[in-house]
Amino acid sequence: MFAFTSMGGCIDNRINVGHGPYCFVLNGQNHHLIRSLLPDVDRSPNFMQLYVIDAKNEVRNRIRALNKDDRNQNFDPNIIQGLHNMFDDHNPLTKVLRMARDRFRESDYMPVRLRFIRTRKKDGRQYNLPTTSEVVALIVGDGQQSRGTCDIVIKERGKGLQRITELHPSFMAMQYPLLFPYGEDGFRMDITRNSRSQNSLQPKVKGNSSACENIMLIGCKIESVKHIH
Repeated sequence: MFAFTSMGGCIDNRINVGHGPYCFVLNGQNHHLIRSLLPDVDRSPNFMQLYVIDAKNEVRNRIRALNKDDRNQNFDPNIIQGLHNMFDDHNPLTKVLRMARDRFRESDYMPVRLRFIRTRKKDGRQYNLPTTSEVVALIVGDGQQSRGTCDIVIKERGKGLQRITELHPSFMAMQYPLLFPYGEDGFRMDITRNSRSQNSLQPKVKGNSSACENIMLIGCKIESVKHIH
């Protein structure tokens, strides 16, 4: 409901025909896709577009954007509104899209694009939460300026889907905002190993190692966290 990107894999629902536990089966490689900032005239907004279009009816639009089976469930609008407010206050990705929304309100004739920046200014080893200025650049104009490798440029309008590179630090935060409510960075190419585990053959942290070291379990006490290393 709050995801910025869609899942590009092929979901197989044929296995869920009995009365056993629900199984999620994904065929092929899992990847994430993203659309333009504004929907086509004949389409309803979804995913990232819901943060830009019709803010007054955003809760209702989020429920309508779900598939038919999920839409028939009894969602509590107050909970959705509470999550909506939380993302507005704390999530840098949401703040970026609100910036674009406000820019559209100011001018409806000047094209706008967003460039989600891959390379962060701060040291990734400190695991600082990203700020809005580090996450995105608001491009007013045709957006043909040069950009860094693996940056994500979102057009104002456009047909088709854009595939998101898994090397972008916001890759996971875009797909799973409820798991990364503060827009925390995921794996990035420039994370170096600390001195205690320095390996001359592998001075940089690999993607699979980064994922394994960030598995988290909610602790039994309030506000406590347990990590599996």
